[in-house]
Amino acid sequence: MTHDVKEIFAGEAPPPPAALAAKVRTLAPSMTRSMQRVAEAVAGDPAGCAALTVTGLAELTGTSEATVVRTARLLGYPGYRDLRLALAGLAAQQQSGRAPAVTADIAVDDPIADVVAKLAYDEQQTLADTAAALDTVQLGAAVGALAAARRIDVYGVGASGLVAQDLVQKLLRIGLIAHAHNDPHLAVTNAVQLRTKDVAIAITHSGATGDVIEPLRVAFEHGATTIAITGRPGGPVTQYADHILTTSTARESELRPAAMSSRTSQLLVVDCLFVGVAQRTYETAAPALSASYEALAHRHRSTPR
Repeated sequence: MTHDVKEIFAGEAPPPPAALAAKVRTLAPSMTRSMQRVAEAVAGDPAGCAALTVTGLAELTGTSEATVVRTARLLGYPGYRDLRLALAGLAAQQQSGRAPAVTADIAVDDPIADVVAKLAYDEQQTLADTAAALDTVQLGAAVGALAAARRIDVYGVGASGLVAQDLVQKLLRIGLIAHAHNDPHLAVTNAVQLRTKDVAIAITHSGATGDVIEPLRVAFEHGATTIAITGRPGGPVTQYADHILTTSTARESELRPAAMSSRTSQLLVVDCLFVGVAQRTYETAAPALSASYEALAHRHRSTPR
C-alpha cells in the first residue's frame, strides 16, 4: 500500500494553535520548497501572518494563493481562514508568556551549565512536538495489533536499534513474544516467517533506511500487520506500513547529531505503545510483570557482610 502525506492527516480535526509549530516541523521535509516557505513563514511569525490575506501571504513568500491554501490543508486546516484563526491564537499565547531563555544551539565554548539547560529544553520541545503530532487513532490501532499478536518483530539500526531493543525488553516482561533485529540479514530471514497474526515494527527516523525497509516489506508481503515509527510521514518506509506513528523531526547540528533527538521522540512512542498494550492485556500483563520483578529482586538486595 502507498501512503500520501495528505492521506495521513485526512479526516483529522484541525490542530490546536500550540500544535501548529510542531506540525510544521514534522511535515516540512515532505513539502515542496514553495510550501516550505509558507509553512516556515507562519511558524516563524504567526502574528504577522495572521494579519495577512491569502494574497498577502502568497506575495510575502513568493508563492501563489493555491500554494498557500494547499499548505494550510496539509497542516490540517480546512482552508486558509482556519489557519489564520490558529495563527492569531498562537500569537496571543506567545504574547501572554515569556519566550524560552535558551535555545538548542550549543556552541563549542558553552559552559556545561548552559549545555545542560539547552539540552533539557530541546528534549522537552522534542517530546512536546511528538505528542502534538502523534495520531492517536493510528496509535490505538497499533496497540490493538500488538496486544493480539502471536509474535512481534522489531527492526532498527544504529540509535533506532537501541529503541527497538527497549521496546522488545518491555514487551517480553509482560509475557509477549518479541524479537529485536539489528542484523539486516537475520531481519529479512525472520520476516519471511511472519503471517497474518504477527506484527512487524520498523523504527527509522529518516524513513529511508534500507536495512529497516527491506524486512518490513517482506513482512508486509507475507501478511503481517506492519507499523512504522518514523520522523518522515511521507518516507519510503510508509509504503509498507499499515499504521504510521510520526515522531518529531529533529534539528541536527555539529555537536548534537539528530540521532539524539530522534531517539527521545522514538522512546516516547515506544512507551505509549507499551503502556497501551499493558492496559489491553492487563489480566496477563500484571502477573507477568510481577513475576519478572520478583525474579530479579534478589539482585537488588544488599548482601549482608
